[in-house]
Order: sequence, then structure tokens, then C-alpha cells
Amino acid sequence: MKQSVIHLAFEQGKGILRLVPNWVPRSFCIPGRRIKLHPDDYYALGGKRGGIDERWFSSTTSADNGPLTGEYEGLSFVVFERDGSREQFLLRDAVEELKGALIGDRLWKTYGKWPMFSKFFDNKGPLPHHIHHRDEHAQRVGVMGKPEAYYFPPQLNNHGGDFPYTFFGLQPGVTKKQVRECLENFTKGDNRITELSTAYKLIPGTGWDVPPGTLHAPGSMCTYEPQMASDVMAMYQSLVNDAVIDEELLWLNTPEDKKGDFDYLVEVIDWEVNVDPLFAEHHFMRPKPVAPVEEMHARGYEENWICYRTTAFSAKELTVFPGSSVTITDAAAYGMYVVQGHGTFGEWEIESPALIRFGQLTNDEYFVSEEAAKNGVQIVNPSNSDPIVILKHFGAENPDLSVG
Repeated sequence: MKQSVIHLAFEQGKGILRLVPNWVPRSFCIPGRRIKLHPDDYYALGGKRGGIDERWFSSTTSADNGPLTGEYEGLSFVVFERDGSREQFLLRDAVEELKGALIGDRLWKTYGKWPMFSKFFDNKGPLPHHIHHRDEHAQRVGVMGKPEAYYFPPQLNNHGGDFPYTFFGLQPGVTKKQVRECLENFTKGDNRITELSTAYKLIPGTGWDVPPGTLHAPGSMCTYEPQMASDVMAMYQSLVNDAVIDEELLWLNTPEDKKGDFDYLVEVIDWEVNVDPLFAEHHFMRPKPVAPVEEMHARGYEENWICYRTTAFSAKELTVFPGSSVTITDAAAYGMYVVQGHGTFGEWEIESPALIRFGQLTNDEYFVSEEAAKNGVQIVNPSNSDPIVILKHFGAENPDLSVG
């Protein structure tokens, strides 16, 4: 893509880029239909590809959906409009072109890329008990490890789906031998691995921290999911909702010389984290105000940390009250999504649409450069009744974050 187009878009938005909706199918999932995609479009890529139950935000990471994966699947595009014409280019190309001017010198020098993305995961039922590898195992197949976190936006969870509970980890006292036996039984029907785990009820407006190496079977709430820029995983449960999981997914992201080695699959598990008797105390997240609540309310807004237990990424939820105009500063670049309301965000009109056609452009997703974030973004809410609610996802080592 021409350098001038990327720079013109960057200048037009004064350091804020407008992004295109980025829909991702999963062949093993049934869409929960809460991410505002038109009812006719959840299978827009064809039945063989599966239903669209994810929307990815601020992504420079390709989705790993097997041999049928599209060339740009999972990658966010920037849209640039001028004089009646429209052009699009990859956010990944913008990062490579603008470097620290977009994501900040700190992240560029450390990673040479935007090192995270976020998504909506929206499944009708639960996912199988699965794992995302730690760096030491992910590097064996040439990718980064994948910590992630969950937040359940109230606006998208008027119902909890078929199973609004998530299994996390393993019960204290479970042995590696028991887990190995479950994995050996993967092709024999239900390997019953969740019998070794504990399910937690999911609560809208709260979330969970999920370190890499943690077994988890996400429940059926629509989930906002910040994570490291990796799609590494392996499925450890063989049957969920009477659907058989292909054995290929058990060995996904296993080095060729380790396929068939069940001891290696056990090694991928971070045992200390999984059998922690205080797992909920250490990983459950309620919103934490970024400043004294009374002071924020007096200025016309409220902002909370919603993902804050890791330095790998972080996330905030910002609410701008009806009739308010506020300027919000942050110490780092971020992607943002408008989950409710309408108004202006810097130079841009923003709005949260009720319904989106596949391929349609929207005004609900943007990427904010580090300089624009530090200078502050003015947000104006012209409504006399409806708040603007924005979800913001940040890269590693956010200077504003105190992990806890």
C-alpha cells in the first residue's frame, strides 16, 4: 500500500484510524447471535467454514482456521475516505509504516508489531476444555504464547446462552495421571476431562484473567476477550454438547516430533495455576475505577479497569454520561469499540449500530495512536438519555496500569 495513503489517513484522523468490522468464523462453534451481525449473515462464508461467532478488534494477527482460512482472515483493515473515494489497507501495514508514531516507541522497539488484539467471542453453547500454550511451548511451532482475559459486556448479554458457566483449571488434588488418562481416551467418546475441573457462573459486568497454560472451557456468554497476538491452542475435551471434537485439534500446535506424546500434552499445562485452590480469588475481576468515582462523575464520565491482572495487555470500559463532553488521556496506544451510544470521538463520528451486514462499514471501531492518547481525545455525547460506552484495549506494559 502506498505510503502516502497510510500517512494521509493518519493525518486525517489526527492520529486516530477508523477500522473495518473484522468477522471470523469457527467451524466447531454455533453462533450466539449477539454481536449485531445480520441474521442472514452468520454463515456468510458458507456452511463448510462454520458460523461467524467472533469479531476481532485491532488485529494484526491472522486467524488459524485450517486449510480453508482466507488470506486476510483475522486481520483488521483501516478505511480511508476522501473526495468521494474509498481505500482500505491493513492495520498491520500501518504499524509497519508508522512504527512508534502509531503504537509508541516502547512497543515498537520491544515487539516490532502491535502485540495484542481483542475480540468478541459469541457462542450459543460452551467451548471444549482447551489450552493456550505458554511461550516455551508456543515457540516450538514458531508463535507467541497466549495469555487472554474475559469481560462480559452487559449490553451484549441480555441472555446467557445455553451454558453461562466456564470451567477453569483442575480441582486441587487432581493428578497428572488422571489428566493423561483423559487425553488417552480422546478418541473413545467423551473423555470426561471436565469432571476434573470446576465450573464458575458467569456474571455480566465482570471478567476473568486466563494465563497461558490454563485449561478452560468458555461458557456461552458473549465475551470481550483481550489477548496476546497469537491464535495458538489445543483442544483437550473430546465431546461437548454431543458434538465430537476432531482429534486433529488435540494435537494442534504440537511439534511434529511430539504428536502422539501424551506426556507432552500434560507438560503444556501450567500445573501450579490449574490446581490453585484459590483460582477464583487470583483470577476473577470486578471493575476497578481508574480514579475516584466522585471526581469522574463530576466531570461527566466513569472509567474502570476491566482487565488488569497481567502486564501482557489491559482493558478499560469508559462511560460518557448523556449531555457530557470530556477529554480522556491515556499513556499508551489503544484500540477501541463503541458498545453503546453515539456522538463524536476526536475528529470522528461514532455510533453503535443495532445491526450490521457482512461487509458493511461502521463507525464503531477505531485505533488511537500513542501521541493522540497522551494528548487526550475529546468525546462528546449529544444524547439526553443514552450514555456512550467504549471498550478500550491496550498493549503490553501499560504505564497507567498497576497489576493486581
